[in-house]
Amino acid sequence: MSITPLRTPHPARSGGPRILIYSHDTFGLGHIRRCRAIANRLALGLDRPSIVIISGSPVIGSFEFGDGIDFVRVPGVVKLPDGTYSTSSLSLDLEETVRMREAIIMATARGLKPDILIVDKEPTGFRDELLPTLQYLKGVGTRIVLGLRDILDEPAVIVPEWERKDALSALERFYDEIWVYGLPEMHKPLDAFDLPPAVAERIVYTGYIRRELPPRPQTTRYPRLTREPFALVTTGGGGDGEELIDWVISAYEADPTIPLGALLVFGPFIPRARRALYIERVATLPRVDAITFDSKIEHLMHRSEGVIAMGGYNTFCEILSFDKRALIVPRRTPRLEQTIRAERAAELGLIAMLDGAMLEPGARRDPGVMGEAIRALAQQPLPSQSFPAGLMEGLDRIEIAAHGLLADGYSGADRGAVRA
Repeated sequence: MSITPLRTPHPARSGGPRILIYSHDTFGLGHIRRCRAIANRLALGLDRPSIVIISGSPVIGSFEFGDGIDFVRVPGVVKLPDGTYSTSSLSLDLEETVRMREAIIMATARGLKPDILIVDKEPTGFRDELLPTLQYLKGVGTRIVLGLRDILDEPAVIVPEWERKDALSALERFYDEIWVYGLPEMHKPLDAFDLPPAVAERIVYTGYIRRELPPRPQTTRYPRLTREPFALVTTGGGGDGEELIDWVISAYEADPTIPLGALLVFGPFIPRARRALYIERVATLPRVDAITFDSKIEHLMHRSEGVIAMGGYNTFCEILSFDKRALIVPRRTPRLEQTIRAERAAELGLIAMLDGAMLEPGARRDPGVMGEAIRALAQQPLPSQSFPAGLMEGLDRIEIAAHGLLADGYSGADRGAVRA
């Protein structure tokens, strides 16, 4: 890989390049896991970097980061079933919490003086908390990047949402580049918008973010079931995956002869009472076991025969990275993101899919349908047989792009990324 020499915009400072990554993290694990993967790669690819991740995730401390990376935890917020937000721990109203978050973000930016700011998904941050920092960093010459997953939502939802947040104005005013962590063959998340040409020219498709096996302590012990072929059932953070877990358990209850075992990973955000009920049911099934959470779930996925999941961005990247057969049952609410991804991936032959409408509360789920899908899992072709060119080059292209932003005489044409 040819890398352009780095510029040194702050010669009086110690150390190498400084990068700030913002992740609003209102729910789940997806945002922080994506940011961690990017930070770890940049920490290896840059000379003596200092990378700080700003996150509201309550479990960010459960993950390991490479040398040169640290994080700042802002007060957490959670999305309620009715679509509104609340604080996750503090006895403060939401406005006070946002003001605290905004102040911490600004103080971190002023202290770090980053060469690059990478913003995950939300152009103005949660409740516009990022706007003062964007204004400040733009004024001092920081290069600012918006990182987007491959799919945001259906146009009827995302367009009015971004209009309400004045996101397109923020793109035009503050952002030097927009990195889409996917390929146009899968989806073009900003095609729903009437973008000014100057903004459209900043879009770069990096490809998906490949995952590697993280270091694993020698003391790690997995359930006995994993010594034989098994399917890994994961719902990410677990806060919205109860119906999928229920459907898989019911399949084994209805048909104990399913040859492939199943290991359920509940996720840290599943309600404790629901988890206890599932554990009681699992205890009666010889071919099923469960654990609550594994911050290095990549090892379990690597060992598995296949994966049963809802198809969020990070799980999809892991499935492709480890070339695992997958059965995806995408949720349809509150966003169609997972459904759009699963439908397109199924069209390309990357995964098998069941109708996510079966995950709606009150839906009548046929255990036999799930049982047959689990039986068929081991016979699916590997996703690598259908990979489009450049599918898993995301981290390579992100590293090249970061070097480009830090270099004198930077030209996007030199980076090898896919332009919109």
